[in-house]
Amino acid sequence: MLLAGNPGVRDPEPRSMMSEKEAGQSGGSPQVGGATVSDIQELIRRKEEIEAQIKANYEVLESQKGIGMNEPLVDCEGYPRSDVDLYQVRTARHNIVCLQNDHKAVMKQVEEALHQLHARDKEKQARDMAEAQKEAMNCGLGQNEGLSPLQAFAKVNSISPGSPASIAGLQVDDEIVEFGSVNTQNFQSLQNIGSVVQHSEGKPLTVTVIRRGEKHQLRLVPTRWAGKGLLGCNIIPLQR
Repeated sequence: MLLAGNPGVRDPEPRSMMSEKEAGQSGGSPQVGGATVSDIQELIRRKEEIEAQIKANYEVLESQKGIGMNEPLVDCEGYPRSDVDLYQVRTARHNIVCLQNDHKAVMKQVEEALHQLHARDKEKQARDMAEAQKEAMNCGLGQNEGLSPLQAFAKVNSISPGSPASIAGLQVDDEIVEFGSVNTQNFQSLQNIGSVVQHSEGKPLTVTVIRRGEKHQLRLVPTRWAGKGLLGCNIIPLQR
């Protein structure tokens, strides 16, 4: 730009106020996936410094009769104004333009760094989730492998023809592994089975038995019938 009152001399073209090192950091995009929280904090610190410098230069213009960025520096006759410090005004204007360019560059770098950081966090969350699911599956498999097979705790020693037990498919010598909610772990006496039967009249119960070495799962519905009780079979505890 031409200096007012001196057509032969030009103001320096607006350029970045950053050092070569800072310009290299702000001018190019950060390495993909390389942005860290500390990098972003440093960028924000530089952004605030630039904003403070811009404000200081605007205060210089304000101190010069409130002159801004575009007011003419010559009077109505074309002579340099004598009521302001032209050097200070030109320097402040030049600095503001350069600093605004720096500010845009830093803001772009902040945006790119935040994008990279968020993308990396999403990838980490996905990896952590996959690893947690894998670990949970492995843990479940390990627990299943470590559990000993359920053992029978009772045995069917008689069944009445036409009874609910007979209809369900129970057979004499079936060894009971599970009877509704009763299993090897919580079985204490035949009263446990009697309680389940009384509270399940008309409702299906899952009964798991071992028959000639094979496991069978049956559906038994305790029901009132022509005979005694709700099952029509006799169950005895197994002595281990």
